[in-house]
Amino acid sequence: MATKVDARLKRVTEICAKLAESTMTRHGSHAGFVVGKKTFAWYLDNHHGDGIVAITCKVAPGDNELLAKAQPERFYLPAYIGSRGWVALRLDAGEIDWEEVRELLYESYRRLAPKKLAALYPQAV
Repeated sequence: MATKVDARLKRVTEICAKLAESTMTRHGSHAGFVVGKKTFAWYLDNHHGDGIVAITCKVAPGDNELLAKAQPERFYLPAYIGSRGWVALRLDAGEIDWEEVRELLYESYRRLAPKKLAALYPQAV
């Protein structure tokens, strides 16, 4: 029996697939995006029954708290990893700005990828 892939997950996967040596692993309704041995993003669908669909990414120190405070309807600190510089962007709260999603994914990739791979994607991409 084939499983239907959520259009949001498909789009996130397409963005991440353009990043060198990026792979996706499925974990039930969630997906992890990995470069080297590090996960640089999570796609969360109803994580621990919260009813939320979001992506989580590593951002600059303090940016996660600033985003969550400035736009709490869109951003939040994800369980377990929020205290380590990660932020979650809801993909189920209004229209999705896919350019913003791409920027978050690329920034997280640059922060966690080996330096040689991160250098392929300068900040102003």
